[in-house]
Amino acid sequence: MATAQPIVQYLDVNKVYRGGNVAVEHINLTIERGDFVCLIGTSGSGKTTTMRMINRMLEPTGGQILFNGEDIHKKDPVKLRRQIGYVIQNIGLMPHMTLYENITLVPKLLKWPEAKRRAKAESLIKMVELPVDYLDRYPAELSGGQQQRIGVIRALAADQDLILMDEPFGALDPITRESLQELVKSLQEKLGKTVVFVTHDMDEALKLATKIVVMDGGHIIQNATPAELLQHPANQFVRDLIGEERLIQARADVTTVGAIMLKNPAVITPGKSLPEAIALMRKRRVDTLLVVDDNGYLKGFIDVESLTHQYQKSTAVADIMQTKLFYVQETALLRDSVDRILKRGLKYVPVVDADNKLRGIVTRASLVDMVYDTIWGGDNDNGESGNPAPVDQEPAEGGGVNE
Repeated sequence: MATAQPIVQYLDVNKVYRGGNVAVEHINLTIERGDFVCLIGTSGSGKTTTMRMINRMLEPTGGQILFNGEDIHKKDPVKLRRQIGYVIQNIGLMPHMTLYENITLVPKLLKWPEAKRRAKAESLIKMVELPVDYLDRYPAELSGGQQQRIGVIRALAADQDLILMDEPFGALDPITRESLQELVKSLQEKLGKTVVFVTHDMDEALKLATKIVVMDGGHIIQNATPAELLQHPANQFVRDLIGEERLIQARADVTTVGAIMLKNPAVITPGKSLPEAIALMRKRRVDTLLVVDDNGYLKGFIDVESLTHQYQKSTAVADIMQTKLFYVQETALLRDSVDRILKRGLKYVPVVDADNKLRGIVTRASLVDMVYDTIWGGDNDNGESGNPAPVDQEPAEGGGVNE
């Protein structure tokens, strides 16, 4: 099955201004359909230049840019720009035009019939939760945030697959900015658009992007997903741009339960006898055993209490095994699991794979250490080493029991 063609490709692209000032150099970048790509870097890094070359607002000095597989230099610049939505920081609404006329400016140039333009404008203004009768108003009658919403949907009006956004929310107050970020991300996902978004705000990039392109001195330093960027910054420049606080907080955001689990839990199979279970408990110095079948699938647990009560009445582990227990997936993120585990007061919790095979256990001690390391960034106050006890020495009372 053939893979979908990338919507934009930069092939060894350069931009040099008069006087020899190099804006970008040797840019190689592929933007897939449906991606939300954030270009981020310090002032003068080349991020805005890189974006503006896509619609030929700036002409590359060298290299090649493909849009839908075609060299942009073989396309008429005006026709090219009508295929690509564009949102800028100062919005750029025409003050003498109504909102309807602003929204449908490009569709009108593309000679859409009036009925189609009206239907599109009404559909889009509803998407940004503004009344349809606002279409007859002028930009000056709206707040800054409302005007920015119109600027966003104007870029969507002609059904372009690619939207360029040049620091669109930089001049807005934090509350309005957050609201518009959520709006843009929602529209992008709902409509399946590809967005190239220039920002200097790392929090904004981490919130919005599927891919983050870090630039410095006209070069791409790293191109990665937000999770990859936080886990593996390419160099000190990227680390500094992300910030140490974000990196510390991100450890819990990207670390899985499987990364900290202990891999040698005390287990027994259902067919074993109760004397064998007692002997294993004594050997492993635990008061609970997890029960797995011959293929390693988690079935339940037994503990000292159940053994004590049932020893004279039962002969096999299967007779006294409790099947209702709390467990977590090894792929679950710590940020989603730590509260659920700690609030239950369990000493340990079984960790399973997608097929419910036992993979290990995560102990309360290891979770507490992880919280100290990732949230407070250091050892705990009582001077403990922070290393979890070995599984054989970890009391297992209540471990993995039902809620």
